[in-house]
Amino acid sequence: MTSVAAWRLKVFESLGSTSDLCRSLAVAGEPEGLAVLARRQERGRGRGGREWLSAPGNLFISVLLRPNSPLRDGGLWSLLAAVALADTVAPLLPDVSALTLKWPNDLLLNGRKLAGILLDSAADNSHKIDWLVIGFGLNLAAAPEVPGRAIASLKVATPPEEVAKALLARLDHWRCLQLTEGFAPVRAAWLARAQPIGSPITLKRGGADIDGAFAGLAEDGSLLLQTVGRISAFAAGEIVPQERG
Repeated sequence: MTSVAAWRLKVFESLGSTSDLCRSLAVAGEPEGLAVLARRQERGRGRGGREWLSAPGNLFISVLLRPNSPLRDGGLWSLLAAVALADTVAPLLPDVSALTLKWPNDLLLNGRKLAGILLDSAADNSHKIDWLVIGFGLNLAAAPEVPGRAIASLKVATPPEEVAKALLARLDHWRCLQLTEGFAPVRAAWLARAQPIGSPITLKRGGADIDGAFAGLAEDGSLLLQTVGRISAFAAGEIVPQERG
């Protein structure tokens, strides 16, 4: 298992994508524990293939893990990464209550997107995770303008390398805890930073919009959505605040 001392942090002045490099190295057999940071990123990606705009001074880092866990556990790693990033950001804020998590792994500051997390993985012949790449984009210094989207920034001058080391330590903490105690502590920590139970949301899934209320997380990390007369679990999709007429 990777420990803090074993992380190999490589810093580049400029890269196309930190995750693309990590993925290429993973396929070539790179051992776990690699962390790749770029001061500038030219082709950053977000969920659904969206472009992640990479403003100078922000954090762009990807890590490579080989957890040897079932492929179905990929969603758990997404939530664990979000908790680790929230832990990293919290000490940089004057008011930690302004920081919330949106399922599965968006970090919001006063309701505006502060950070995003993207996972790539591959399975081995036994249907376990052969390699897992987790990419983080955090608006430390500046909030890029994205039409139609509310974006936030911490507006701090903290060096990205310093924040990266703190993030790697928190990833280690939660990975060790999940290994010894299972997903329950991660789930509890995620819910502690989530929107209130009962908040109206819309789940965008498969081209359809499903309106309901946030009902928490299932034990496997799926979103629980309450609709008329029932609570349903969803393993995939994107949630947005529900518009009221």
